[in-house]
Amino acid sequence: MKTNPLTKIILNIVGSIAVVLAILGVFLPLLPTTPFLLLASACYFRGSPRMYRWLVSNRILGTYILNFQSGRGIPLRGKIVSLLLIWASLSFSIYQMEAVVVKLILVAIGVAVSLAILRMKTLR
Repeated sequence: MKTNPLTKIILNIVGSIAVVLAILGVFLPLLPTTPFLLLASACYFRGSPRMYRWLVSNRILGTYILNFQSGRGIPLRGKIVSLLLIWASLSFSIYQMEAVVVKLILVAIGVAVSLAILRMKTLR
């Protein structure tokens, strides 16, 4: 499948922002590293094979991605922080919404994403 040039540029920009956030997440306790690296790897995979190779072969960042891709899982800290951030942001959004239908949709999304994260293997 051929990706058009504009899509590649957008994917590479989003991937680069995700890498920066992932690097910050290594040092900041409330910012998850693994989800941002997985996002970056998905973006780079479609947007720039060279950047994807760089990311997965990086001695620090690549380990997170390779552990996930090989089925070993994500760190417990990554799961906890991801779930806390998801529910904090969803709770704020639910509080701000007036329409009950939208609130229910947000809760359903939160539950589905939480279940997906909890079902992933935990790397110890």
